[in-house]
Amino acid sequence: MESRAARLFFRAMMVIALGFLYVPLALVAIYAFSKGRGSSWPPDLFTTKWFALAWNHPDLKPALVNSLSIAAVATIAALILGSLAAFAVHRFRFFGRDAISFALVLPIALPGIVTALALSSAADVSGLGFGFLSIVIGHTTFCIVVVFNNVIARLRRTPGSLLEASMDLGAAGWETFRYVTLPSIRSALLAGGLLAFGLSFDEIIVTKYLAGTTGTLPIFIYRNLSRPTNKPIVNVVALVVGVFSVLPVYLALRFAGEGGIGPTTRSSSA
Repeated sequence: MESRAARLFFRAMMVIALGFLYVPLALVAIYAFSKGRGSSWPPDLFTTKWFALAWNHPDLKPALVNSLSIAAVATIAALILGSLAAFAVHRFRFFGRDAISFALVLPIALPGIVTALALSSAADVSGLGFGFLSIVIGHTTFCIVVVFNNVIARLRRTPGSLLEASMDLGAAGWETFRYVTLPSIRSALLAGGLLAFGLSFDEIIVTKYLAGTTGTLPIFIYRNLSRPTNKPIVNVVALVVGVFSVLPVYLALRFAGEGGIGPTTRSSSA
């Protein structure tokens, strides 16, 4: 049994950790409504004029459209490639299987600057150049990881007897996939896709090395952060991005926590 002092200690550490994470975000939200352009404390509240200035900024809307488009394309590519890789690693036994699993997960474990430099060199040497397509390819490399991890984890939790029963009852391979396998991994696909979209949408390091003249929302924030006159606009954009980034992460956690073996298993267990 833990003592009362130990419980209080761990609760205090939890509060400190949460404060370390979220107090800076709270400051950004507060300064987004400050009347002044500086960061003096306490801020002179309350105004929403910076929201209108941010929305009318000539570089913001194109950057937002680019970020959404890149995230959408990279997520679709990651869902396809990550799911196929997960099925291959889960279903088949072949030489180098463990090495391939490690190679698939490695990009997200490497420092972002290393991945960015490697992708930048590859884009330059291959003649692909820098811009929308190179950013999509770069984002897909690390978005595959979250899809792969979610799908293969769900496949390992899905009883193989369901597939065997489906085939014993005369279902073809496509029918088994459609009515058994796909429902069992559907929430994992949604969770992986949402996490991949969130990762791609706010990625800055890889994007900066591959963007060329293409502007994205994180690059917009990065470029304007050093300009004192634009700092209130940066606070507004960061606040909006932060608020909307919570949604895919929350939904991903909900979907990832769902059981993956469909209503048939739940009804039979009841």
